[in-house]
Amino acid sequence: MTAVRAVRGAIQVDRDETEEIMAATSELVAAVIDRNELSADDIISVLFTVTPDLASCFPAAAMRALGFADVPLMCATEIAVPDAMERVVRLLAHVNTERPPSAVEHVYLRGAAQLRPDLQPRRIA
Repeated sequence: MTAVRAVRGAIQVDRDETEEIMAATSELVAAVIDRNELSADDIISVLFTVTPDLASCFPAAAMRALGFADVPLMCATEIAVPDAMERVVRLLAHVNTERPPSAVEHVYLRGAAQLRPDLQPRRIA
């Protein structure tokens, strides 16, 4: 049975440059889609946030460049919490999926992986 689920994700970028933010956001979106076996039709909407130190471009532009013309996208700035991780793009995607909540894979890449070590994929040796 298909249900609406929320998928979280984040990625840390090296610097506030358009190319860096676009590439990192594309990497994050692709990983969310791949790990959750989603198609473009499964994605209802995506909210992107960036830390206050990222202002070169909208992360949603990267998703549009990947071909998601019909998905509602929005960008916002995170609150400026003292000592918070810098240069982070986050996403909250609402998707249609048959996965139960426990099987949804939230994706934290690069330095952002330390934000949620409990959600990192288990590696089988």
